[in-house]
Amino acid sequence: MKEMMKYYALDNPPVKYSLYQKLILSSNIGSFQELSNKDRLIDIITYCIMPTHIHLVLCQLKDDGISLYMKNLLNSYTRYFNIKNNRKGPLWQGRFKSILIQTDEQLFHLTRYIHLNPTSDSLVDKPEDWKYSSYNEYLNNPDDALCSFLKYIETKPESYKTFVETRKDYQERLSEIKHLCLE
Repeated sequence: MKEMMKYYALDNPPVKYSLYQKLILSSNIGSFQELSNKDRLIDIITYCIMPTHIHLVLCQLKDDGISLYMKNLLNSYTRYFNIKNNRKGPLWQGRFKSILIQTDEQLFHLTRYIHLNPTSDSLVDKPEDWKYSSYNEYLNNPDDALCSFLKYIETKPESYKTFVETRKDYQERLSEIKHLCLE
């Protein structure tokens, strides 16, 4: 899914994703370097792929970039999942939810909330153990990172880890009681 997320960030990719995947496998290129320099619809700032949903923080780089990205990504993944599992029909309930982030502080806190989601749902004990999120990119900043968070968030790995871990227990408690709230 991560490679798919990277691929659909491109504006007008040169080939279909299925063909791109075959080319990568047959040529042993194994990376996204050449395509990643093309025009992009969005930057991915943070992500967390959960068993039933996806959390993304995106920065739109072109008009309607987020809508186009989400449409392409979710449709592509649905086709893949349906073929793999011999099923038909939608995977997702309705349109994706979007919220405009207005301050750097909101952005910073939202990344923490997203990175703590797997611990809040008791999927792992520590956020770095969940391999389907950008948390380890924030801590290690690898060359093949999916996220462009350094363009938007000024933090050092050690201080970010402390920032996240200091709220882990609090977020878990909130998650335990949120079903008690009336909407």
